[in-house]
Amino acid sequence: MIRIVRPELAQELADRLPPLTAEIANATDTANTARLLWKRTQVRRTVHAPLRKVLADMAPGIECCMYCGDSQGTDIDHFEPLVLNPLRTFDWLNHLLACSTCNSHNKGSFFPLDSDGTPLLIDPTVEDPFDHLVLTPSLGVYHGLTPKGLTTIEVCALNRSTLTRGRQQAHRVVLMCLEKWADAYENDMAADMHEAVITVREQPFADVCQSLLRLALSPGASRVFDDPHVLDLLRRPELREALLT
Repeated sequence: MIRIVRPELAQELADRLPPLTAEIANATDTANTARLLWKRTQVRRTVHAPLRKVLADMAPGIECCMYCGDSQGTDIDHFEPLVLNPLRTFDWLNHLLACSTCNSHNKGSFFPLDSDGTPLLIDPTVEDPFDHLVLTPSLGVYHGLTPKGLTTIEVCALNRSTLTRGRQQAHRVVLMCLEKWADAYENDMAADMHEAVITVREQPFADVCQSLLRLALSPGASRVFDDPHVLDLLRRPELREALLT
């Protein structure tokens, strides 16, 4: 899970949302009205489709789930579930791109709150997940730093075996691409440098590369990385800029 920047919607799309929210607010059964509106054929065509395109452009990798970072995001997830807050059904700030496993099987309508009503799930478009989670890239395992981090790991099953194995593979790919980039840099081969960067940026599990880049600047980085050459590469400004752009 990585920080994701949410853009403003195009005005034409943004203007379609308030009337739908008003229709829900004026209904007797707001939850049922919200569900029916969300499934309405015209809404799926004029709201779902353009919303999903914007979310896909925001998502890490090639339209990867904003929770697990692995599978393709097929669903528009309501961060605060529709059943709990129908008035946020068409709230752009409440929409994330998620895979069906995270959206339907893991998170679903579960939305734990702290004692003061603060959500105990991380919204990656509002806060930096790495403030709440730390990833061990070589093992592919997350550890919680805060109650919110611990709850997100549990609810989204971020340490299920398919994800930990996938992150381990992503770690190997990143290291290979770093070496390819270094060789291309030394031989002034711009196309190969670009290919190495694109391979990293478009693979699943963007959190692995992001974690490595952060760890490289941490105070104990020399103890974390076995290979000083890898650490040196991760600290190269030109490579960092290319990977983070």
